[in-house]
Amino acid sequence: MKSFISFYQKLTMLILSIAIFSSCGKETSKVEKIQAIKVATYQVKETPSSVLFEASGTIEADKNANISTRLMGEVAKVYVKIGDKVKKGDLLLSLNSADLKAKKGQVNAQISQANSAFINAKKDYERFTQLFKENSASQKELDNITSNYEQAKAGLEAAKQMQNEVAANLAYADIKAPFDGVITGKFINNGALANPGMPLLSMENTANYLVKSYVNESQIGKINTGEQVQVVVKSSNKHLTGIITELSISSKNSGGLYQVKIGLNSSENIYSGMFVSVAFSGNKKGATTILIPKSAIVYNGQLTGVYSVSLQNTAILRWLRLGKYYNDNIEVLSGLKADEKIITSAEGKLYNGANITLK
Repeated sequence: MKSFISFYQKLTMLILSIAIFSSCGKETSKVEKIQAIKVATYQVKETPSSVLFEASGTIEADKNANISTRLMGEVAKVYVKIGDKVKKGDLLLSLNSADLKAKKGQVNAQISQANSAFINAKKDYERFTQLFKENSASQKELDNITSNYEQAKAGLEAAKQMQNEVAANLAYADIKAPFDGVITGKFINNGALANPGMPLLSMENTANYLVKSYVNESQIGKINTGEQVQVVVKSSNKHLTGIITELSISSKNSGGLYQVKIGLNSSENIYSGMFVSVAFSGNKKGATTILIPKSAIVYNGQLTGVYSVSLQNTAILRWLRLGKYYNDNIEVLSGLKADEKIITSAEGKLYNGANITLK
């Protein structure tokens, strides 16, 4: 009887232990689900071309002009202000041109007079030419009439050239937009005196932008026109693709550096004067590299790595071999492949095997 009671007690304790263990397992499972760490991730991708070197540069409009005049005169009126959009041929500024208009009237009168003289001389020339053929006029008479005709013809041509000169000067009195664009500078006001060559206005075409950069003598031979480069706007970290359009072959006027012009594939949210970083890929066409955000890097002594996302939604620590830094990105030489997901930030402390949930 005592043996049966002992067996019954052991059986009861075993059942209670199983129940308690089962309950603890469920609670642990609930805790694990509750404690899953929310993370932000980045999809790893390949970037075309390996970067040979970087250079700084500035953004400029592909068309820009400092507008001036070759006349000296008082500014009658400025029709635009900074920020105005203008079309090609729009009137921007007028100089007082009363003297030119008076001269234009004089020239028109001279043309009218010269034209009348030319018409009379031409009629005389044609009549005496016919009389000479009929032996009714002498050679001397024909020569005199021919000379008068040539002088009248030259006088009319001279009057027309004076008219062209006045018209050209009037064009500099009424200054018009040379292309579609935006007014970026205004350096004179109504009533001020304009001098020849003095900048009056500046304007740019904002439809297309380019980057002007400079490279040294060891780099110029590694790049060619038509090659693709990566451009990063420093103020906004905006990434753009560019094509090398011009390469200077002389550094005589640029302090030993060679000028490079790069056409951009976008004009959205960029402005003249912005500083950029240009990553040149050189002749390594077809090559690729992997760039990841610096924020994803984990440091442990001399080791660097990232947490990647496993198929079971757990964090897996991966050690990497890193290359060069490019602004907020860093090159991965080994340890990651394209299309993998890495963790860039987490709302808790990450560790190898930690349960995670994506934001």
